[in-house]
Amino acid sequence: MVQITELGYLGLTISDADAWKVFATQIIGLEWLDEGEGDRIHLRMDNWHHRITLHIGEGDDLAYLGLRVAGGAELAEMAEQLSRYGASFQVATEQECAERHVLAMLKLEDPSGNPLEIFHGPRVDVHKPFYPGRRMHGKFATGSGGLGHIIVRSDDPAESERFYTHALGMRGTVEYHQQLPDGQILKPYFMHCNDRDHSIAFGLGPLEKRINHLMLEVTDVDDVGMTHEIANAREVPIAITLGKHANDRMISFYMLNPSGWMIEYGAGARPAVHQTEYYIKDVWGHDFVLPIDGI
Repeated sequence: MVQITELGYLGLTISDADAWKVFATQIIGLEWLDEGEGDRIHLRMDNWHHRITLHIGEGDDLAYLGLRVAGGAELAEMAEQLSRYGASFQVATEQECAERHVLAMLKLEDPSGNPLEIFHGPRVDVHKPFYPGRRMHGKFATGSGGLGHIIVRSDDPAESERFYTHALGMRGTVEYHQQLPDGQILKPYFMHCNDRDHSIAFGLGPLEKRINHLMLEVTDVDDVGMTHEIANAREVPIAITLGKHANDRMISFYMLNPSGWMIEYGAGARPAVHQTEYYIKDVWGHDFVLPIDGI
């Protein structure tokens, strides 16, 4: 069975490019890459041409997820695998691949309508080292773990789990039975595809947007503390306080971005474990400060 190897890139629709430029560079530390395309800006976090594309327009939401396979042979196998599963897809045109800076890709949607792009051959600009938007103690943790993880909308978590497992070759299950202040028991699914604890998660209940949050990991916990200080100094709303997750052991906090959903900023995550576990609460912290979509 061919498998997704990483969450490679994503696209976002944004309505306020000026606010995002300040947030992405001066708060998060990403590199702003404007190539004069007019309707989009790229964000770099390592030597890839980009990891995030900001599409200027309406919506302020997830536009697509880019999921990588190892090469052209695996992409051809993935097309056959999707057909056997009964998932419809389109083969991207040469122009569409050029816009994403990949060699080839398939375009489809998951069972909840989240747009996916399965690709191989990203453009990697080793001649142009990543230049952070502000000083950093370390760097962003990408490599074989991909750009980070994302929680997406799921209308039917069990069906989403079947799709990501049997159509895309990922692996995962429910990892929390966490009681919320209102008594609700939250049972989110976490899907793995590499040494990162999880790359895609879902199961938070009905979401207004396609995306709940995007996690970006750094290699030095001092960058988490410094970013937390910068966010507070610039009055960026903190949605979930500093804490340590039970599943990936990440020390992180969550803040609202200019599009109104959350960025999780963390460090120190452990690698994915092969055998399943579940937890009833985090190790410490992660208190809810603001109302969160789906929770």
